[in-house]
Amino acid sequence: MTLTRLSLTDFRNHAGADMAAAPGLVALHGDNGAGKTNILEAISLLAPGRGLRRAALSDMVRDGANGGFAVFAEVQAGVDLAPVALGTGIEPVHPGRRIVRVNGATAAATALGEWLAVLWLTPAMDRLFVETAGNRRRFLDRLVLALDPRHAQHSNRYEAALRARGKLLADMSAADPGWLASLEAQLAEHGAAMDVARQHMLAGLSAELAGQPDAPFARPLLTLVDSEGTARTTAHEVEALKALFASRRRIDAAAGRATAGPHRDDLSAVHAATGRAAARCSTGEQKAMLLSLVLAHSDSVARARGQRPVLLLDEVAAHLDPLRRGALYERLAGQGGQAWLTGTEAALFADMPGPVTRFRINGGRIAAG
Repeated sequence: MTLTRLSLTDFRNHAGADMAAAPGLVALHGDNGAGKTNILEAISLLAPGRGLRRAALSDMVRDGANGGFAVFAEVQAGVDLAPVALGTGIEPVHPGRRIVRVNGATAAATALGEWLAVLWLTPAMDRLFVETAGNRRRFLDRLVLALDPRHAQHSNRYEAALRARGKLLADMSAADPGWLASLEAQLAEHGAAMDVARQHMLAGLSAELAGQPDAPFARPLLTLVDSEGTARTTAHEVEALKALFASRRRIDAAAGRATAGPHRDDLSAVHAATGRAAARCSTGEQKAMLLSLVLAHSDSVARARGQRPVLLLDEVAAHLDPLRRGALYERLAGQGGQAWLTGTEAALFADMPGPVTRFRINGGRIAAG
């Protein structure tokens, strides 16, 4: 998958920008605050979800604009296929409503995943292994989404049913048992589908990681665990989930939340070479494991979908020594597809193997070079 054109209107600090890019590496360089990460965020909005910053739509509108923004891209999914036009944004009259268009036709945000898969790595993710389980679940589900676009629909419907069940349990004495059972059936159906997709993704990713060396990037071993940290050995079955939710109504009502289910699972990681839990590894080792994981998943997605996802690597090169930086560039260039990288110094990208599309970003202005 390749973004051949990217256009931004009133997005963050970009009043208007139009960029043409080729397959291979895309290097964005400029000072801090110039707008490099904003470009990556715009690309991330062309996939289902809230983007790499998970920001409110209204926060993405350029200061001084009329209250709306637009992101447009042309995507080349294959040499024999016509480009696909993807667009998203908001209008001033409906600032909280996201608009999505595919080839000019209005579409659901979940439909974007059929045309474009995006993976990203940002400095905010450096502490993923020591942060909350919720952050790791979101990361896990983004990995699944790149592999299976249907995962977004199951996740959205699961979350909607979970919220509706929580509202009923807030006043359990007045809750309709039949309606509760119906919501729990929806939770079980979509929860089981989510679990199958997660397990399938982790199996493929683990196979890719197993074939990689322990250097130059540290290799993680991944396991899906429950809320107690115990490895999940069996899949969530629909009937078992229905029984689980029904049996925990009073517990969940007292807790004010659903205390068990697929939404409580977590991703566990261990440093393959040392056997040490990722959360106890050094910051450098954690960063290296994340990078190794994302690169391996790119391979897994390419193998499964026949097209490599677009990679967004924000300030990744700056934190690598010259040896590992060179190894990263060689791997990205050799695997095909397209990867967008940001950095403050043009010199960081001087040794990139071609083809390379280079842009200089300065105060929301974009120039070749």
